[in-house]
Amino acid sequence: MKLNRRHFIVSAGAGAFTLGWKLPHALAQGVAAQGVAAQGVAAQGVAVPAEIGIWAVVHPDDTVMVRIARSEMGQGTMTGLAQLVADEMDADWVHVRAEYVAPEVNLARKRAWGDMSTGGSRGIRASVEYVRQGGAAARAMLIQAAAAKWGVPASECTTAASVVTHTPSKRTLRYGELAEAASKLPVPSNVAVKNPADWKIIGKGVKRLDTVDKLNGRQIYAIDVQLPDMLNATIAQSPVFGGKLVSFDAKAIAAMPGVRHVLAVGDNAVAVVADKFYQAKTAMAKLPIVWDEAGNGEVTSAMIAKALAEGLDAKEAGVGLKQGDVAVAFAAAAKKIEAVYSAPFLNHATLEPMNCTAMVTVDPARGDRVEIWVPSQNGEASLAAAAEAGGVKLSDVKVNKLSLGGGFGRRGQQDYTRQAVLVAKQVPGRPIKLIWTREEDMQHGYYRPITQCKLTGSMDAAGNVTGIHMRISGQSILAYLNPAAIKDGIDPVQFQSMNPAEFGYMAVPNLLVDHAMRNTHVPVGFWRGVNTNQNTIYMECFIDEMAAAAGKDPLEFRRAMMGKNPKHLAILNAVAEKAGWDKPLAPGVYRGLCQNYGYGSYVAAVAEVTVSPKGELKILRIVAGTDPGYVVNPDQVDAQVDGSFAFGLGALLYSEITLDKGRVVEGNFDSYQVARMSDMPRVETIHRPSGGFWGGVGEPTIAVAAPAVLNAIFAATGKRIRSLPIKDQDLRKA
Repeated sequence: MKLNRRHFIVSAGAGAFTLGWKLPHALAQGVAAQGVAAQGVAAQGVAVPAEIGIWAVVHPDDTVMVRIARSEMGQGTMTGLAQLVADEMDADWVHVRAEYVAPEVNLARKRAWGDMSTGGSRGIRASVEYVRQGGAAARAMLIQAAAAKWGVPASECTTAASVVTHTPSKRTLRYGELAEAASKLPVPSNVAVKNPADWKIIGKGVKRLDTVDKLNGRQIYAIDVQLPDMLNATIAQSPVFGGKLVSFDAKAIAAMPGVRHVLAVGDNAVAVVADKFYQAKTAMAKLPIVWDEAGNGEVTSAMIAKALAEGLDAKEAGVGLKQGDVAVAFAAAAKKIEAVYSAPFLNHATLEPMNCTAMVTVDPARGDRVEIWVPSQNGEASLAAAAEAGGVKLSDVKVNKLSLGGGFGRRGQQDYTRQAVLVAKQVPGRPIKLIWTREEDMQHGYYRPITQCKLTGSMDAAGNVTGIHMRISGQSILAYLNPAAIKDGIDPVQFQSMNPAEFGYMAVPNLLVDHAMRNTHVPVGFWRGVNTNQNTIYMECFIDEMAAAAGKDPLEFRRAMMGKNPKHLAILNAVAEKAGWDKPLAPGVYRGLCQNYGYGSYVAAVAEVTVSPKGELKILRIVAGTDPGYVVNPDQVDAQVDGSFAFGLGALLYSEITLDKGRVVEGNFDSYQVARMSDMPRVETIHRPSGGFWGGVGEPTIAVAAPAVLNAIFAATGKRIRSLPIKDQDLRKA
């Protein structure tokens, strides 16, 4: 069988299966998952792998291909999930590989692989139990196949490093030799998984499965896709959110080099299709377009800030956490303090801008078909979006899910997928790669919501906290993305890390956290860490303010408020000890600390900073502690913590989305700044897995980046910075 490394096609009962550049992926998905007759492929000289359960495909050469339903966007999910399956299988990690499950295959097999969404640090923690059971089931099937071949009881067989051994006779069989027979056995259910003490791969810093391809350039992202007869497109959307397309003059650019088509995309966008992307981009810049701004053309950041400020004292608000009576506590207080904080809209600013390649094939006899090549955080959502935009059944869509050049929550939305299919539908029979320009990507996101927060606290004469009221005023994610999820005017996402199940200071007798919903015309969505980020800044900085007002050490002050929260306390103590909280610092160096719970994990941080007489901030060191219950891959946890601090510190120092005349002002990385290498401190990570639960890693520590630094800035300068980002703040000593 002659194989072209870029295109490998296997005919299947459901139609042609096309996938580029990875033979194992094509075989596993096209043959095992879609049911191509093994003898048909074998007759062409290709050794056929065997599906053992649904999570593992074993090749005759002992390669174990672990199927992954989640998305890889740099966080290491493919490697981590493969570790879970491989450990339960007792597979030799040297021979383990990973591949995506195609969303349409998942659908055709009654969602056998479950949820395909990747967000909220759920890639591993929400998959653990069923993927481990899948690996354990595969191991049991391999043992059963070996026992049958030898005619011995399965109980006499053991496994290690992809080999089954008959203990009494010392006979062995490799997994590759057993795969075909094992694949014909029924898949056992409710197989016991290993105890943590027996793990061989889980918890170990094994090498990532995607590193080599990233280093040698073989890693293919969606923006890299090249297909025969492919055209390239870019898009312009209404510069004012909610606006509509009125008209455009296609003739004005029709003669420009490479231009093939100028097309309306829905009711609020225009696409230029050309031979090359740069030609499409150049022509789009010269295309006359008339927009209807839908009455939002005068909105500014100042107007939005004013509306949010009104919400801070509004009578009506949805309650997320209530304990005791703050009004009574405030009336009896020996001391009362108040502060107002604010955080801006933020873009995801992924390195790879939004893009999708789509091809619509018209077949009057059979019906239209849609195929997409997409970087998606939710393969099933991409499948649904493509079907809807193409006007076809779900079964007539094929999704090639590729690795993401950054996601951070943005690629859970499918606007770019729909647009690509709508364009391709107007140019049938040819693949169309739609790429947003950086400016389009920056100015048409689903931004982290803007919020303001007013905090009021009370203390008794001894400096003990008697009450805290936290009033959040801001936009609701669910009100924009899923209004049906709003119950009694409450968006539960707004109270992340501030609800009774997560809040670390339940020893405070009187608590009230509420939200005055103030929505704008700006689209909002899930940004890495979501509302946990802002909420932790507000609460942890205010806790520091109260400690200062009480004349107490910030660490001791927190300890007294935690009560029966041993895991919160343990991780806080761990970072304090590692940072040497009770030891003197070098002259001019100051510390700040904070803690939080988010996405199933307990986290804390200590930051060390200097601030020059001119107000120049330098973050020297951050000690970051995480208790995620269990750690799958320590090296990946370290990398995730480093990355989360880069993300969180960029937002603290520089990043913001502002509006003028209804439009986003920032258009590229010159105006929307992110953290640079020179901004990064030395990050020292602490893993304190206490066991018994599976927490997230990619998002929790973002939340403690900013408050740790802000509290250190106060220690250095005596100033409280309450409005983010701090790029325009005067950090000279008070």
